Amino acid sequence: TKQKKRHMGDTNHFCPVSLKEHFVLHPGLQEHAAKYKEKIYYFSTSEYRDKFLKSPEEYVAHNQPIQAPPLRVCLLGTHGSGKTTCARQIADKLGIFHIQFEEYLQELILPKTKKKIGPHFDEEHEEDDNKIPILSEELKDSSQTVTKTETEKSKEEEELTDEEKAIKANLMDDKELPPAVLDNIVLDWWKKEPF
Repeated sequence: TKQKKRHMGDTNHFCPVSLKEHFVLHPGLQEHAAKYKEKIYYFSTSEYRDKFLKSPEEYVAHNQPIQAPPLRVCLLGTHGSGKTTCARQIADKLGIFHIQFEEYLQELILPKTKKKIGPHFDEEHEEDDNKIPILSEELKDSSQTVTKTETEKSKEEEELTDEEKAIKANLMDDKELPPAVLDNIVLDWWKKEPF
């Protein structure tokens, strides 16, 4: 016997709700299928199927085909393996935006730390400044007062949240970021515009 040809929906076997709401091509499952206007649509969850059935016109193509989700690329690798170099070249060729993760982490805690932290940003230059001889006693006394107030201020300003402490530990000691912190940082890039 001949099998009937299935007429798939606009997103083929991908979930139209995931595509519309999260800009992600998520494969749908046969157990979460629904038929609309003689076409079969597959959904990643039963909740998404119910959402689609409440207002299907919101998730189907009208005058033009549904747009593919924006291209997002994540490069992983060990420190010094060339991720940044490759990512910049890929971003240039594909015309997409490049985010250097470590730089972004620095930006997140910079308002509290007042300087970039980590092994690449050592404090040798600051120590050299302290070794410069001071010619008069008055200047010496005033510089000690300034350094004391500056250190007191930096201690006050450096009260970090748990997320910021985890970021600082990652930048200083290369400690792994907890999944909750990664979700707060990375999900916006993957699920919200601009990508």
